[in-house]
Amino acid sequence: MPLRLGPAGVPLSCKGRTIVEGMDDITVLGLETMEIQTVRTIQPAHFDQYWQAGILSYKTGFQMNLHGPYYAELLGGKRERNRTLTKFEVALQVSKIVNARHIVFHVGPYGEEGPGKEANEKVATIFSSIVERIHEIWGRPEEEEDYAAFPWVHSEDPPLIGIETSGRQELWGTVEEVLEVCNHVEGTVPVLNIGHIHARGHGSMRTSEDYAELFDMVRENYGGSKFYCHFAGIEHRMGNALHYTQIKKSDLKFEPFAEFLAEEGDWMDITIISDSPLLEHDAMYMMQHYDKARQRLMEIRARDERRIKLAKESGLTPEELELLEQEAADARMREESEDSKPAKATAKAPSKMMSFDTAEDDDDLF
Repeated sequence: MPLRLGPAGVPLSCKGRTIVEGMDDITVLGLETMEIQTVRTIQPAHFDQYWQAGILSYKTGFQMNLHGPYYAELLGGKRERNRTLTKFEVALQVSKIVNARHIVFHVGPYGEEGPGKEANEKVATIFSSIVERIHEIWGRPEEEEDYAAFPWVHSEDPPLIGIETSGRQELWGTVEEVLEVCNHVEGTVPVLNIGHIHARGHGSMRTSEDYAELFDMVRENYGGSKFYCHFAGIEHRMGNALHYTQIKKSDLKFEPFAEFLAEEGDWMDITIISDSPLLEHDAMYMMQHYDKARQRLMEIRARDERRIKLAKESGLTPEELELLEQEAADARMREESEDSKPAKATAKAPSKMMSFDTAEDDDDLF
């Protein structure tokens, strides 16, 4: 199963603080991707870093992704929507330079329509135009000479437009809403922010079965095997996300997700971005727990294969052999418990030596 892990931004441990140096540090850590954060105004000076990162990602096969502005009002009035789309346009142009494979966008508040069919149709129409725009600016024949230094613009497919799930009740972006729009707009992909889904569901992502249910729903309603996710610890209250935290300090744990990926994720091609304040540290934490889950699964399978082999050699069924092993284990536990019982202390014979102790000594405080 292809699994790529990486931070949302330049690693905290990176001394240079540039995107290219961050990519080097990420690779050294054994991670394979990152997400550039263009969450606020993009300055012209940033493009010097972008084209260097794009060339490096193209030559090394490093997966680069891009996050658009956090604040969006696609369902607001005409003025608010146009202002948001202007910011989106800048992010689309940056994706062209940086060789992004995914561009992640938020939708924003529900607006006057509120949740429902009308809002979903409006969002679908807007993202259809965004997908058309990325195809317009990506790989123009008349710009081939101008973009000779950026061969991916003409040799690679345009990036997928990601629509992220939201973490607050007043924001458009439940899992069902995102899947409905992505199912109707080709060129989009659902971005499953697990922290947001957990918060909006009042702490719903607690077991591996919860993850199995989520990804089964995505597969049935959207299809495909490629997934793009965000993961971090989350503080939440009354169905609303408050802020990200490190994974260890949250009630959202990665272990059940790792268990699901190890046991049932063979069919998946998944990218997980760490939104945690600890960035690459929690990305490494997730990678370690995934490796542990894989190791446990391999041990269980090896034990089962050994049991089947022994059962065939002894003429028993695997179930009968397992029952015998359980009876032997119970017998060992009984023997160990009996051996660990302390021997009864024998009563001491009364001493013939003179004693100076009296009954009054028991009441002596000193």
